[in-house]
Amino acid sequence: MKKIIILISIICPGKNSFAVSKEVIAIVTRADSFLHEGENIAAIELYRKAQSQDSTIYHNIYNLACAYAQNRQIDSSFKYLALAMQKNTTEQPLADPDFLPLHMDSRWAGFENKLIAQIQKKYEHPISDESYTKALLRLHALDQAYYRDINLAEKRMGRNSSIVFSLWDLKSRINDETQKELEILINKKGWPKISNVRNQAASAAFLIIQHADLDKQKKYLPVIKKYCEEGEAEWQSYALMYDRVQVSQNKPQKYGSQVHFNPLTNKEELYPLEDDTKVNEYRKAAGMGSLEDYLMNWNIKWEPQIKK
Repeated sequence: MKKIIILISIICPGKNSFAVSKEVIAIVTRADSFLHEGENIAAIELYRKAQSQDSTIYHNIYNLACAYAQNRQIDSSFKYLALAMQKNTTEQPLADPDFLPLHMDSRWAGFENKLIAQIQKKYEHPISDESYTKALLRLHALDQAYYRDINLAEKRMGRNSSIVFSLWDLKSRINDETQKELEILINKKGWPKISNVRNQAASAAFLIIQHADLDKQKKYLPVIKKYCEEGEAEWQSYALMYDRVQVSQNKPQKYGSQVHFNPLTNKEELYPLEDDTKVNEYRKAAGMGSLEDYLMNWNIKWEPQIKK
């Protein structure tokens, strides 16, 4: 899922925030909505319109490359992806599921190597294990693949549609394969450290394990905690995994990260909390925002409880 524009400075880093017209911002925002809804051709048309009016907006260029990739216009996607990386060198494209159609092209390996080299130069060699980094980012893309498609299918055809079930079956098979590949890598190289592969690649291991079964989650939860204590993993990752393990064992969660759909009320609901008077304290310690703000993503209203 692509970023939503909140501030002009977000879509136009390094440029005077008032230099981008409201008209262009409106065009890009509408294009983002089409991309989010899987309407790739409409999104491309609008991104190109915005590009013709202002060719400096990184967000627009990057998402245009995403839309082209999703529409299987591979040459155009590579073109605009290269332009985007000239403006903001980041490993995000290697972890982005939108670019999975490009992975099958012979040019992808060259792009991948060039981008890693640019990152090494930009940050003065922050990656000590390039092969592990590339493997983790590829698994990250696979792990995140098809969730937008599943959400769209559920919204348009209902959760019990045969198409939705088929997509979940496909997603389950992909998850099984990524988990197997990750465990092979971990057994060979150890749990990925931020200092070796940078944050995004390191987070791939967490994302994949959180989609694994309970036994794997319980196996790696203390590992994640250990690396958090050493500054080699993010406490937010530990918090999310801890809650998932708790909920899977029918125990209350600590950080309030887990919600579920209740078919009786037809609404998303928060799983029970360990301590609803301290949950925001726990979240703050883990670098997370308030629970009430977090739950707004699912239109769940929650108010902090007062300690008695």
